[in-house]
Amino acid sequence: MPTDSRAQGIVWQLDNATANPVGDWHLLGVRELLVQWVVVDDTAFVPNAGVHEAANLPDWARIGREPWARNVILGLAGNADEKRARENVETLVRESARIARVPLPLHVTGYYFPVEVDPTWADAPKLGALLQALPRPLWISVYDRSNVGGRSLAQWLNTWLPRDVGVFFQDGCGVYARGPEVARTYLDELTEALGRDRVRVIAEAFRPSEHGGFRAASADELRAQLAAYRGYRAYLFDGPHYVSNELTRTLAPRAAARLGAASSR
Repeated sequence: MPTDSRAQGIVWQLDNATANPVGDWHLLGVRELLVQWVVVDDTAFVPNAGVHEAANLPDWARIGREPWARNVILGLAGNADEKRARENVETLVRESARIARVPLPLHVTGYYFPVEVDPTWADAPKLGALLQALPRPLWISVYDRSNVGGRSLAQWLNTWLPRDVGVFFQDGCGVYARGPEVARTYLDELTEALGRDRVRVIAEAFRPSEHGGFRAASADELRAQLAAYRGYRAYLFDGPHYVSNELTRTLAPRAAARLGAASSR
């Protein structure tokens, strides 16, 4: 029986279709949930946020009891369209500061500001000062579609990113920007510049589909990613959309067997 693959977290790109997430992600060792956002496009998935509420709010109390959500990094206010999000970044920071104060039945261990950055965004350095308004611990995500390399990416971040803000690096495997081994070099170079405590990795659990859109990554594809990132905290993007129970059990056959044996007693 193959050795179980391990991940530390899952990402949840919250939308109406996944407002009630369920899964066996804890079999992979997942104990932390990164919620991409709780307000998106002026629609709130939490109560009392001061904006229009989604028709179906998640059962946050139930989610907070799940083994894969013992700790939660709470994403704040964002836009699904990247161009719009970047144009509205000041407004999103103000909304995020307000939303962070909404009480939820979760063990919140940090916050995530869901406006993604990359070196092609000329105004990204302005974000540094804006982030001072948000609570800590605070995280953002970064990608490198133009392949400047990990060292150059780290140098760019160091020119403007506050020293107390961490980075989720999007590995790029989901769009074939690079393979896991190259993504690992990015992590090492980011860590050398920023420090290990500030660097985590988003393992993209999807691939382009030959019919358009995206499909779930195969077990072999994800297994290679998680093996390459061993030693770093890896978060699967995203659990509810792409990491099914079948895929989870294929990646963690020993944990699945133990669960099956326990449930049959």
